[in-house]
Amino acid sequence: MDADVKTEGSDKKLNDLVAVTVVILSVLLAVANIKDTNIGQAMQKAKADSVDAWAEYQAARIKMHVDENGLSQLRLLETAGNYDQALAAKQAAEYEADIKKYVGRSKETRAKAERLEKEYDRLNFRDDQFDMSDAFMSIAIAVAAVAALVDKFALLYLAWASGLAGLSFWIAGFTGLNFRPEWLAQLLGT
Repeated sequence: MDADVKTEGSDKKLNDLVAVTVVILSVLLAVANIKDTNIGQAMQKAKADSVDAWAEYQAARIKMHVDENGLSQLRLLETAGNYDQALAAKQAAEYEADIKKYVGRSKETRAKAERLEKEYDRLNFRDDQFDMSDAFMSIAIAVAAVAALVDKFALLYLAWASGLAGLSFWIAGFTGLNFRPEWLAQLLGT
């Protein structure tokens, strides 16, 4: 009879620990999911803004190239001799002003596009942290459930280890720590 009581007490303790583990990890997962979703939305915005900035950069470069070609053709016409010098000078000044404007604009838009790409990469780093957190915490919940089913404390310890790894990534994601194993990001990434 005492052996049955001891086993029941041990089972209850294991089940209680599993239950607490699952609740804590589930709450952390829920909070991480909210943050991860918000980061995903910010990544989409940063990528769209980056694409827009690169398109603007390309447009400015094309306009600049068209004006450079126009100026070159105008200079070529000046050598032909029969042209309106005042009109040619006015057109040349317009081309030169446009070229100067597009050179400046293309520098600005390139810098903006590069800044937005860096922001996307920064957000992607944090997104990866939350993805890793989700993975390790989900594994921990599954292993904890199996520990209760097969009545093995060793599996609960394994679940805690996985949960601790998930918690590490969770904390890093929320605090902005530079913690993300590159090999794991490559393994889980595209």
